[in-house]
Amino acid sequence: MECWTRMEEGSRAEELRALGWSAEDVRSYEELWEYRQRWGAINLEREERIFLRKAEAALPRRAASGRGNARKSTQEKAHYRWLAFHLEAMRASALEQGLAEGEVGAWPIILEEELAALDQYEPVLGLPDTLKAREFLPARERWASEAAALGRTESYDFAAPLEALRQQGPTNWKPLRGDAQAGATDYPVLAADDAGAFRARIRQEVAEFTRSTYPSLKQAEEPAQA
Repeated sequence: MECWTRMEEGSRAEELRALGWSAEDVRSYEELWEYRQRWGAINLEREERIFLRKAEAALPRRAASGRGNARKSTQEKAHYRWLAFHLEAMRASALEQGLAEGEVGAWPIILEEELAALDQYEPVLGLPDTLKAREFLPARERWASEAAALGRTESYDFAAPLEALRQQGPTNWKPLRGDAQAGATDYPVLAADDAGAFRARIRQEVAEFTRSTYPSLKQAEEPAQA
């Protein structure tokens, strides 16, 4: 049903064009959107998924239609947008921009893999899922600590992007690292080789944790009762 609804709504390429996106970027968006509708996000490259998230974040929210509220896509859910917000803030930070060639922050790797898992498995992300998503807080801290043992640690203001957002208007989004770690600034940075190995391991762990944590995914895997 969700796939049918997305197809009915269309790719919204014209809206991107009206926002000033180049013809080349609009064409890329159309092609990637169509591919995702047919085959899912799992087969897209990471850069392609990032491009789609950027495009969909730029689009204005659609008003509810007269047919009732259509189910939102995974990328439109608040939890997904919250993670993507913090990821984009890290990528745009002076810290990330100033890293040596090949170096990568561990936190962006963690969030990229978490978003990729959401793209792949598409949990409902309703209240039961978002309550259980709190279990990712200690998991992210553990993964970041493991990365810190592999590389060096810089300082990053995790609270600043959220504070800047609040200056623009009310928001109920929470700190990425939870209230208990809201003031933490440790930001592990990995060299290229270590980053690749870390990503490969984290990808598997994040995928398994995603499948085992979200109730909507566990319910989908349960066999039908006779």
